[in-house]
Amino acid sequence: MGLKPLRFLPWDRRLIWGSTDLDPWFGRRDKRIGEVWHLFPILTKFIFASERLSIQVHPDDDYAWRHEGQWGKTEMWYVLRAEPGAQIALGFRETITRERFRQAALSGEIKELVQWIPIQAGDTFFIPPGTVHAIGPGAVLCEIQQNCDLTYRIYDYGRGRDLHVDKATDVAFLGPHPGRSTPVDLGEGRKLLASCKYFATELIEAGGPLVWAPDEERFHLLIVIEGRGRLGDEPFHPGECWLIPATAAPFRLDVDGAVRLLKTYVPEP
Repeated sequence: MGLKPLRFLPWDRRLIWGSTDLDPWFGRRDKRIGEVWHLFPILTKFIFASERLSIQVHPDDDYAWRHEGQWGKTEMWYVLRAEPGAQIALGFRETITRERFRQAALSGEIKELVQWIPIQAGDTFFIPPGTVHAIGPGAVLCEIQQNCDLTYRIYDYGRGRDLHVDKATDVAFLGPHPGRSTPVDLGEGRKLLASCKYFATELIEAGGPLVWAPDEERFHLLIVIEGRGRLGDEPFHPGECWLIPATAAPFRLDVDGAVRLLKTYVPEP
């Protein structure tokens, strides 16, 4: 008999820009929660922003190993909820020089130079290393990334936290970002949202029961975005992340009405 799906226990991170309203994924809290993590070789996060996050950038593997002794960070965002006027920043409105980048980081002008993009639920953004980025207030995102939290903070709105302007100047890509990703329709309620050597992520939409066939060659994760039901013998709810082992036996996925899941896995080399 194959292994059964395994539910991850979430890990809350209290952050100053977080929110107390984590509905419908994790309920309401008496403290500000900025991120809820599910830890595995692919790291998944639910991000709840009530204030602007710092403007930041992540290095690639080569720079991170040479300077930090760890992996770099490639990530993607899937927008779960967006209040009116919610925005994210990705890249720059126009290409700038490295010297101007440094000066703008120190002066705060960088918040005007980055490209602010209005968002809505269902948007997907792929964020390779070197992409200068930020999240504005009123955004709830699911982030899927390399299992690394290495961040170079460029500008933090005077919060007094450490900045990493020198390293950020080394690694930042100084041009525009292409913006939203275009999903690829895979048929049968599946869309490919993003793919790179570290992870591939699909959106799965189901309006009725189905038989889930695990991949024989690799594990995958199922992140419950919307809806409730049962994975085999176990109930599932929004906000949960399930590990489906490569050796798992096929199981029924029963849904109460409709469900949206993110399936993420490490693609073939």
